[in-house]
Amino acid sequence: MAESQEIELRGHIIDSGIMTQLFDRVMDMGGNFEILTFDIGKEKTDPSYARLRIAASSKDKLRSILSELHRLGARPLEVKDVHLVAAESDCVVPKGFYTTSNHPTNVKYGGEWIPVEAIEMDFLIVVDPKKKRAISVALGKIRNGDLVVVGEQGVSVQYPERPREQSTFEFMHGTVSSERPSETLIAKIAKEILDIRKNGGKIAVVGGPAIIHTGADKALAGMIRNGYVNVLFAGNALATHDIEYNLYGTSLGMDISTGNPVMGGHKHHLYAISEIMRAGSIKKAVDTGVIRSGIMFECVKKNVPFVLAGSIRDDGPLPDVITDVMVAQDAMRKQIEGCSMVLMIATLLHSIAVGNCLPSSVKTVCVDINPAHLTKLMDRGTTQAIGIVSDAGTFLPLLAKQLEIQSCA
Repeated sequence: MAESQEIELRGHIIDSGIMTQLFDRVMDMGGNFEILTFDIGKEKTDPSYARLRIAASSKDKLRSILSELHRLGARPLEVKDVHLVAAESDCVVPKGFYTTSNHPTNVKYGGEWIPVEAIEMDFLIVVDPKKKRAISVALGKIRNGDLVVVGEQGVSVQYPERPREQSTFEFMHGTVSSERPSETLIAKIAKEILDIRKNGGKIAVVGGPAIIHTGADKALAGMIRNGYVNVLFAGNALATHDIEYNLYGTSLGMDISTGNPVMGGHKHHLYAISEIMRAGSIKKAVDTGVIRSGIMFECVKKNVPFVLAGSIRDDGPLPDVITDVMVAQDAMRKQIEGCSMVLMIATLLHSIAVGNCLPSSVKTVCVDINPAHLTKLMDRGTTQAIGIVSDAGTFLPLLAKQLEIQSCA
């Protein structure tokens, strides 16, 4: 191994699995490591410290390995200030720019560590020297002259550590299985929701149209009515079929109560869209009595904000749907601020979209009947998510029931 560099890690690096991940990544990438110092905390709350020499056969390979270890919180023994390069024009950034993870990040500037604000995965970091602020910024929002962080020098990532307290999100972290006791998990998730609400936290739901198709809409509407949901993210489909059901008793033309197709029911979702267009908006349809129940009805009545992001396959769409995807992203980011938990239920694309905007500190639960969808969400970077393989029609009613039982207790 011709090239080497020493690095260090601090914190709960053993019980959080960080050391194991570090060893695996070094060996998987064809490198080698030598442990120079390893001070293990004696008590549960004591941090540990490790200093290692990482070696590789070439400078390029060593640089690639160190870049991977950087994401786990490893850093060189001597940390210099970040390297800043001005953007040459709008949306045109310096080569070698640093891209963020969704973990808490700090940059060293002027000899001081500055926290990166509004952290989000796959963003760039812009530093304002006068205000001594660092902000994560989307590539499309970089402006001429912005000072962009280039390379990993002076950047420190705080990889999530295993919580000291017992919680659902400790023993379930970032895993997917269809063989878990669902009712036990749902009871634990209900407790987390109640704790978050008690502490003034904010809970978001990302929902797909399967919530309506499976008859889980009443459970979600009840959760909104009872104050367990603070913001709803969805597409045109969930809102359309929710309104269709509450106007005509069907979803995709099927009678939800019997599961049988209704004559002419295939047009009901278009009738529903037309009625909302006639009213002018979902809120106006609620205010004028066109809509008298359902998920969207409860959102309006409880002043719960919703962001409906459109797609290329939408019918209509409803007048409330945001058809410009970049505008929809910004609307989601605005509502995500302050969220403590996000429930993602039966919608792959909207779950990934919201997941990409979340810091890793946000407790995330993803529910889908297809295990591959849960794995894909985590592979896209939302590694903090708990994956539950379940039908929306089973999960939501059980969750609503547990919330009722535990809130009464």
